[in-house]
Amino acid sequence: MRLKGSVDDIMLALRSLLFNIFFYLFTLTLMVVGCPLLLLPRHVGWPIVPFWAHVNLWVLKHLVGMKVEVRGRENIPEGGFIVAAKHQSALETFALIPEFRDPTYILKRELRYIPLFGWYTMRMKQIPVDRGKRSVALAAMTEKAREAVAEGRQILIFPEGTRRPAGAEPHYKYGVAHLYRQIGCPVLPVALNTGIFWPRRGFYRYPGKVVFEILPPIEPGLGLEAFASTLTERVETVSDRLIEETAAAYPDLPVLDRVAERWRERGRMLRRN
Repeated sequence: MRLKGSVDDIMLALRSLLFNIFFYLFTLTLMVVGCPLLLLPRHVGWPIVPFWAHVNLWVLKHLVGMKVEVRGRENIPEGGFIVAAKHQSALETFALIPEFRDPTYILKRELRYIPLFGWYTMRMKQIPVDRGKRSVALAAMTEKAREAVAEGRQILIFPEGTRRPAGAEPHYKYGVAHLYRQIGCPVLPVALNTGIFWPRRGFYRYPGKVVFEILPPIEPGLGLEAFASTLTERVETVSDRLIEETAAAYPDLPVLDRVAERWRERGRMLRRN
């Protein structure tokens, strides 16, 4: 598959534009239509969230040609646990939702101030964190996370805190290790290659196969440093493998040029066909 050439470039831009318009209009429409659900118990209103995710994934596949493959579902444990996912794009913020029975995200408190969207985050009991208050915010986040795990929910957290470009040097923060130690539940690592097909802060949505790989859970009992190094090594090793796999399958993707530059800075070489 080659994405270069005027016709392919025009079609790529058109499909990306149409998806971006659909994504925001559909999200807004669904939030407005679903407002009455905010008055009902959370478990009654929750199905609107995975429905939103499924529809967006369907449109991505049939309009853009971006297919999503999830590997390792057999590694998902029962009950409550923490999901620690690599974060390269906006895609994983909704594509992971259907994979878990009753997930809740740890998100910036500022998102609660967004009209409609913020109301849903509160009603669906997502966990806010005030990054400006540090220790106080960490304690409040930990307490809410402990309650969620006790209820059998799955806590989705992006350990790097923000989106990182595909192939960039990892930068894991302390929060996930703190939760692991304080709550004492399994942590499920998730590797991915989303940043190649949905670049951070990029307009284009590229056709191809996005892969989420769910890895075996890290069981409670490790020390903080051992846990942090285990999580980082597992997620980064598999995410790098997925980038290599993608580069071999889609060598002409323009995004791979920037990924290759980042790898050279890290002393690595990106192999393509």
